[in-house]
Amino acid sequence: MNGSENPLELRGVLPPEPLLPSPGLPAWAWFALSAGVLLAALVAIVIIRLVRAKRLTSSPSLRELSYRQALAALQSVSADRIQEAATQVSSALRRYLAGACGDPALYETHEEFIGRHEALSAYPDEIRAGTSEAFSHLARLKYGPDAHGDPQALAAEARELLDKLHRHAPAA
Repeated sequence: MNGSENPLELRGVLPPEPLLPSPGLPAWAWFALSAGVLLAALVAIVIIRLVRAKRLTSSPSLRELSYRQALAALQSVSADRIQEAATQVSSALRRYLAGACGDPALYETHEEFIGRHEALSAYPDEIRAGTSEAFSHLARLKYGPDAHGDPQALAAEARELLDKLHRHAPAA
């Protein structure tokens, strides 16, 4: 055994730099990358909003097509039970609102639609209130255990509401 080397003697700490991996990108590159991603997201949002606004304001044919489809759906309500008729009527009205003015009512629950402050904001207050009331009535019929009524009368009421919504073009 070598006399100059003591096995119990503590040695100095090795520097950690040789053990660490080198950084992939400098800090300025990460900053530029994140700024580019944010800029691209902002540009995409602006483009989507412009395209949506153009589509909604420049397509009376889409509005007319939505009206005809909703009218056909309301005329074909043939359910014997009021719950089924209310579901068909609600779907037809929601599809009209989605197609005619881009309202997301088709993809929302009743509570989300009623709770959304900007729901049907393009329509006058009286039509907006009447539509909300009609959807509340439809929800009671769809989900109420003791719901009763005439499906054809319900479809006729819905046709009147559809005509009201269609006569008053949403404000841009």
